[in-house]
Amino acid sequence: MTDKNENTLSRRRFFAASSAAALSVGTATSVRAAGSSDGKMVYEIMRTEEEWLAMLDTFDYFILRKGKTEEPKSSELWDLTEPGTYHCKGCDLKSFDGRWKTVLDKGWVFFFHSEPDAVLMSIDGPTPEYGQMTAGKKAIPEVHCRRCGSHLGHFLIVEGKMTHCINGAALNFKPVSA
Repeated sequence: MTDKNENTLSRRRFFAASSAAALSVGTATSVRAAGSSDGKMVYEIMRTEEEWLAMLDTFDYFILRKGKTEEPKSSELWDLTEPGTYHCKGCDLKSFDGRWKTVLDKGWVFFFHSEPDAVLMSIDGPTPEYGQMTAGKKAIPEVHCRRCGSHLGHFLIVEGKMTHCINGAALNFKPVSA
């Protein structure tokens, strides 16, 4: 987990500061995939837990399928500036374009926009590993892949701008072809 050093921006402090601001703006629209009669989401790509476990390593599985978060600066993608596109590791859907990426010294992959119709928003409640990150009944807007439902990250105000704060482990980078 993250270092508790007072000079380090912990995930808890980062989310606490930015999630309250993101929720107060009210610009993130919640979108849902088609649902079934039992209330469970239905996606274009559906896999069993066994299939997910066979295709993803344990670390990626916990991020994409269980909604966990990587440590800051643990992904080689966080500060990558090479032109290219970012695809969901769960289904290869082109989700973000490098033109909309911004490198922030927080340690995650940040984008100002996603590709059209690439992500869904949901609500992420309190996460015990990071402590209480919500104010009252409010929660953090969570970003999921529209095609397979994989957890990608969160939608937050960071340094005064609405951004998609994405786990690098949830993405595959494809450089621009020469």
